[in-house]
Amino acid sequence: MRLISIDAVKEGMLLGRTIWNEAGHPLLKKDVVINARIIQRLQQLNTHYVYINDAISEGIEVKETVPTVIRNKAISTIKESFQSINGLNSVNASYVLDKQSKAIISIVDELLSAISSNDEILTILTDAYLFDEYLYQHSFQVTLYSIAIAKELGYSVEDLRLIGIGALLHDVGKLMVPIEILTKPGQLTNEEFETMKQHTRYGFDLLRNLHSISLLVAHCAFQHHERIDGSGYPRGLVDFEIHPFAKIIGVADVFDAVTTSRVYREKMLPSQGLAIVEAGSGTIYDARIVQALKKSVVHYPNGVILKLSDGSRGIVSRQNTSCAALPWIRIFEKQNQVLTATYEINLVDYPSVTIESVEADYIP
Repeated sequence: MRLISIDAVKEGMLLGRTIWNEAGHPLLKKDVVINARIIQRLQQLNTHYVYINDAISEGIEVKETVPTVIRNKAISTIKESFQSINGLNSVNASYVLDKQSKAIISIVDELLSAISSNDEILTILTDAYLFDEYLYQHSFQVTLYSIAIAKELGYSVEDLRLIGIGALLHDVGKLMVPIEILTKPGQLTNEEFETMKQHTRYGFDLLRNLHSISLLVAHCAFQHHERIDGSGYPRGLVDFEIHPFAKIIGVADVFDAVTTSRVYREKMLPSQGLAIVEAGSGTIYDARIVQALKKSVVHYPNGVILKLSDGSRGIVSRQNTSCAALPWIRIFEKQNQVLTATYEINLVDYPSVTIESVEADYIP
């Protein structure tokens, strides 16, 4: 199967991967023949990419690191926990969330186990899932990215667990931000943004009163928008003043934010999101954490068409665990001529060949 932009989808194409809704039920099943109504519905749901099956991508598999069952269970638990405190004041919310802590910790342990038992590079397929509530999906994905980064940096299992809990709850303070600001489709005004920024303080106040979860988790919520040059919020902390866990979650938070579909902004592919984060490496983000992210996550997912510097085109067919930025490519075109027989190359073995662009709109 291969990844294609919704703008390039045509009637008659075969859907290559099931698309799930927020309840964990299949919205569109794999192998369905795409028609005009389906295309229109996907556009309405703000879908930017879909997987299709065709001749040039036959046999290419796309596998997410965390199985669908665990993902749906995790997001359901996050949703239930967050909704249970929605509308409560800080003291009451802390009391209720304390009772939800066992379920939260259990989910983090499951995700930690899924990542630790998988030697492949972390793959998250956000457009294979259509969730109406961005906050729950975002919290889940930031947890995965944060654990993967911390694992790459060599943190202990206990620290990985704390980082996972901190990541899962890093945005819980947003439940105390007015809903009209939280869901506004356009750019926030200065006053609205100042209100939004308070979610870090709200989260800290809520989480520091929990008896069942470490105070470090509260600091993750408080500091995940701080930046090492002092340009972050809410306190303008600099490098040594920011807890390492919060630095990790901050990088994971930004990466997920730009690579996930939003009403007001088209999602970026992982390679584009990594470029955004890397632009701030050493200035606003800890360089070690950025490098760990680059080693931990897929840059070019299986099924993506790439144009190479030697004039060829190919589809990413599998990943290199030793070098996330240089996958295996199935070459199907040379100098704009489709080949009668495809062949695979490992980009690691071709240092003079570089990736020029991702071509999600390409149709042979």
